[in-house]
Amino acid sequence: MRARRYSYDGRMDLELRQLRALVAVADEGTFTDAAIALGTSQASVSRTVAALERELGVPVLHRTTRQVAPTAAGARVIRHARRVLQEVAALRGSVDQPDGDLRIGYAWAALGRHTTAVQSQWVQLQPGSQLVFVHSVSRTAGLAEANVDAAVVRRPASDARIEAALLGHEDRVAALATGDPLARRRSLRLGDFAGRAVGLDAISGTTTLDLWPPHAAPAVRWVHGIDEWLTLVAAGQAVGLTTAATAVQYRRPGLTYRPVRDAPTVPVWLIWWRDDPPPALADLLRLIRSAYARVG
Repeated sequence: MRARRYSYDGRMDLELRQLRALVAVADEGTFTDAAIALGTSQASVSRTVAALERELGVPVLHRTTRQVAPTAAGARVIRHARRVLQEVAALRGSVDQPDGDLRIGYAWAALGRHTTAVQSQWVQLQPGSQLVFVHSVSRTAGLAEANVDAAVVRRPASDARIEAALLGHEDRVAALATGDPLARRRSLRLGDFAGRAVGLDAISGTTTLDLWPPHAAPAVRWVHGIDEWLTLVAAGQAVGLTTAATAVQYRRPGLTYRPVRDAPTVPVWLIWWRDDPPPALADLLRLIRSAYARVG
């Protein structure tokens, strides 16, 4: 007899084969067709779905002599089951193809002007692999959420489990609505922000009020993510202070970028889990650092 397995809260664990059987019945319409799709017997599919119902404590299918249809609870279970099976397939794919694409998270502007060139050179350096940049609005740009293999950040990581390597530095620029009087200047200084509202992203932005002395700090409009920030600035509701990478990655009508002469540069870091470095890490660091060294 199969031993029952329990989760930490005392409830029985569901099995993937039960979820697969339920989804197959929902997709194929009958137990017989589901059995054909799964390569098993109709009786086996029926027993598996019945076992799922016992563990859930509710019926998930209406059964008649002519058709099978999900119950209301079953429809909800099927939606979740599809997502679970998709995640399991993705997990297996990540293990089965360790030399595949390298996913690099970013919260703001990837590598700016270097992004496309680095992606092209990576394919030549690592045939069969591509650098895929994944946008994620979080402090670790998707690393802590397990969405990426490594991430580009412009704030130092505070987690001791995360390793970081400096890639280079980027100049700061002001972002302004095109009709803003400051947009007519060729360059700006931090003092020009006095009396203005500045759009700041507390999670992933590169600008903090520490750039100004307390008596000269601008007002703040808080945003969440690059799209909200761009919309705020383009509407003239705030000005922005960001890195030159943003000016390259996010050009749009109604928005003007100007260099800020006295603002400190922004360090750019690559971060990854200390105990699980991404494949070909040395090549990746060398490639990106070389790009920053050439162009700045």
